[in-house]
Amino acid sequence: MKRREFLKSTSAACAGMAISKAMPMLAETPATDGWKTREVTARVEVLKPSGVTRIWLPAALIRSTPYQKTLSNKFVADGGTANLTENQQDALGVVSATYLAGAKPVLTLTSVVSTRNYEVDLSKPSANHKASSAELAYWLQPSQYVPVDGIVLETATKATAGAKTDVAKAQALYEWVVQNTFRDPKVRGCGRGDIRFMLESGDMGGKCADINALYVGLARAVGIPARHVY
Repeated sequence: MKRREFLKSTSAACAGMAISKAMPMLAETPATDGWKTREVTARVEVLKPSGVTRIWLPAALIRSTPYQKTLSNKFVADGGTANLTENQQDALGVVSATYLAGAKPVLTLTSVVSTRNYEVDLSKPSANHKASSAELAYWLQPSQYVPVDGIVLETATKATAGAKTDVAKAQALYEWVVQNTFRDPKVRGCGRGDIRFMLESGDMGGKCADINALYVGLARAVGIPARHVY
């Protein structure tokens, strides 16, 4: 299957029409203990660059999980220079490329990953997954667009009223988000994830970065460690 999307850049550094193409995956390797290996390639080309051009692409997870193992992240920046920046605490990597004026900016990222089905029984603790207090505290921290005070705390407190356990609170927040938000196709890109603005303005429409961030912020506000996962 091939998919081609045409994106108009909003950044002065990446002005013009860009083509983002998700290439077909290679044939899966034979499964071992439920694991299947795939190769995914993303290619971005800026057709009408103006001055210095920069392209960013998310890499596959840089840390192994029970459901995914990243075998490699390889990239080529035709006409420019690129590097992979890793954030160990977030387990995230971003490939950033820079192209001087006059270059034809093309960035290709190929990731090889193994994945398998994974499920968690939330009705009882798991002895296989223990996190330190420091690790959990990291996923309670606020950020610029995901605060945990003010209207965010007020909303989360009301939504979880009567819930006694973390699981019950998490379920209540999930149901609140489902009932009060909607996907707005008019939002550009993936959205900004500015949850204070969403709650204060009453504009509860958005895309993945908005609705996902809203749940994360509400959970953190009532003491439930949460992280963004796309």
